[in-house]
Amino acid sequence: MTETDNSGASKTEFQIREASRDDIPQLEELVVHFVTANRLLPRTTDELCDLIPFGFVAVIDEGIVGFAALEIYSAKLAEIRSLAVHEQHQGKGIGRGLVQRCVELAVHRNILEVMAITSADGFFQACGFDFTLPGEKKALFMQTRDEY
Repeated sequence: MTETDNSGASKTEFQIREASRDDIPQLEELVVHFVTANRLLPRTTDELCDLIPFGFVAVIDEGIVGFAALEIYSAKLAEIRSLAVHEQHQGKGIGRGLVQRCVELAVHRNILEVMAITSADGFFQACGFDFTLPGEKKALFMQTRDEY
C-alpha cells in the first residue's frame, strides 16, 4: 500500500498485513512507548498473543511501525484495541489503514458495531466513527480505580 500525506508531496510505502506471533517482540517495543506516555493500557505478552489472531501490523522496510487489533466481544460488538503508530510515521495514513483493516474484519464477520475507546477522538471521527449510533445509542463508562 502506498499512501500520500495530506500535502500530496511525499509518499510513504508501507504494507499492512495480518499479525503473527513472530511479531510479538517488535510489538512489545512499539507498545511500551505508548504505555509509558499513558496513551495505551499496559499489555502483557499473553495479552498481545491473544490479540494476534485479529490483529494487523504496518510494516516499512521489514520493521513494524504500527499495530491494531479487533477484539470481538460478541456477534454484535467489537472494539479496536491497541492502535499504535510509531511517532516518526504518524500522519502518513498508517493508522487509518490499520483501522480500516479492523473494520473490514468486523464486516467480514458480520459484527454490527465497532467501538474505539480513545483520547484521539478526532482521528477516529475522521475514520467514520461517531459519539452516538443510529437511534442515539451511546456508550457510558465508569472507571473503578484511578490507576491501571
